[in-house]
Amino acid sequence: MPTLAPDTPAAPTFPMKPLAPARPRRYPALRHVGPNWYASVMGTAIVASAGAALPWGPALAPVSRAFSVAVWALSAVMLLIVLVARAGHWIHHRDQARAHILDPAVAPFYGCPAMALLAVGGATLTVGRQVIGESAAVAVDAVLFTVGTLVGLAAAVGIPYLMVVRHRVRAADASPVWLLPVVAPMVSAALGPALIPYLPAGQWREALLFACIALFGLSLLATLTLLPLIFGRLMLVGPLPVTLTPALFLVLGPLGQSTTAAGHFAEAAPSSITGLSGLDTFAVLYGVPVLGFALLWLALAVATAVRAIRRGMPFSMTWWAFTFPIGTCVTGAAGLARATDLVAFSWLAFGLFALLTAAWAVAWTRTVHGLVSGALPAAPPAPRPVTARTR
Repeated sequence: MPTLAPDTPAAPTFPMKPLAPARPRRYPALRHVGPNWYASVMGTAIVASAGAALPWGPALAPVSRAFSVAVWALSAVMLLIVLVARAGHWIHHRDQARAHILDPAVAPFYGCPAMALLAVGGATLTVGRQVIGESAAVAVDAVLFTVGTLVGLAAAVGIPYLMVVRHRVRAADASPVWLLPVVAPMVSAALGPALIPYLPAGQWREALLFACIALFGLSLLATLTLLPLIFGRLMLVGPLPVTLTPALFLVLGPLGQSTTAAGHFAEAAPSSITGLSGLDTFAVLYGVPVLGFALLWLALAVATAVRAIRRGMPFSMTWWAFTFPIGTCVTGAAGLARATDLVAFSWLAFGLFALLTAAWAVAWTRTVHGLVSGALPAAPPAPRPVTARTR
């Protein structure tokens, strides 16, 4: 065995310097405030907008108006709080924020920020102007609509791109959550026509209306490519994990919102484009069958949710999926009631609104309780994969 020569100098040794302890992260409560928290803003703002869309009688109109104003104000405050919390999340927990983008289970929720901005903006114009005045409401809605539309388009392109090139997903992973990025442009399509009367007549109004119709087509066709994957996954693999069951209600979002958008196109066309006809007919011929499918899916989702609750489904932020999608069906049914003068659609809208307010009250109170008790925000437990049907 070779040995060192006597004159070979020994290797120098240096005293080991102890590693400095890791600096504690600031604001640890913000670490798990993900983009899904914007769903609470969406679900609150839609209650105000849906209430304002219903044909209340003279006796109930003042009560409904006061309720809608209160809920709109609450949604505006919630939006500010979530924006600040998310900014703190990105500043102090950037590693977690990047991990969210690369997580195929979380990344689709980046469609929620755009919809939260759009929902609060739309509610500001329809409800909030009673408090802050029409000019201020139009300005706020214009800003939130513009920013929300741009953010929504970025999500509609960016998230599917990441799912193609970075995420590793299987057909069994298909979930209604995948719809969130592509539904955001449909929300813009539904809320944009409300701003048309405030634009100069001619090119500006025409441009906004046709832009909304383009957003309608973009979102609708993208949704139609994903729905077969979602329905096929349910039929072939079985129900979603119990904690993700409320996500089934997300399918109602593009259905109700597209029905709402078609109705708003018909209402805005006479004031924006001279000689354009047929949109009122399209709104009815499109909206009625789509709303019928939405009711079918609602029945399926409710039955599945009841099954999950009986199996001990715990509260989580996914419960906010019970709110915004149902709210879009309320506005869609209310639009069909205005277009057809059919009382049945009005009663349907009122029934869905009762379901919406009940779901919102439960989700809101449970969220507040979770924040006060410290259970929220916290890292959600990863749902166990479902590989076989369960009874």
